[in-house]
Amino acid sequence: MAQTVADVMTSNPATVEANDTVSAAARLMRDNDAGGVIVTDGGHVCGIITDRDIAIRVMADGKGPDTPVREASSEELTTVSPDATVDEVVRLMRERAIRRVPVVRNDQAVGIVSLGDLAIERDSRSALGDISAAPPNQ
Repeated sequence: MAQTVADVMTSNPATVEANDTVSAAARLMRDNDAGGVIVTDGGHVCGIITDRDIAIRVMADGKGPDTPVREASSEELTTVSPDATVDEVVRLMRERAIRRVPVVRNDQAVGIVSLGDLAIERDSRSALGDISAAPPNQ
């Protein structure tokens, strides 16, 4: 039987509302040792914001920490269900050049799968697997 996304995803992902500030999103990333946070609008998944989004779309453009998440988050969103196969999510990540994919059931975030999750699962002895499994920087 093919391995599913549910087998490798990080469950109960951090989420931030689209109207919250990017500083709130950054705190969630820090507190959850995550490079991205799922964006919701009224609890429904509508995007993702990453540390890179904040650097490029906020800081580099001279915007401040009170910028709404919706102004910095990625508009094109790729999601998968927890029942999708790992091969499917790998194909999507490769085709769309993305590093994180929200895992959604009934329009609600149930997880997130990252390149690091897949590296640990597929080849824990690889450099990416080692880095992904290492404890966070303090």
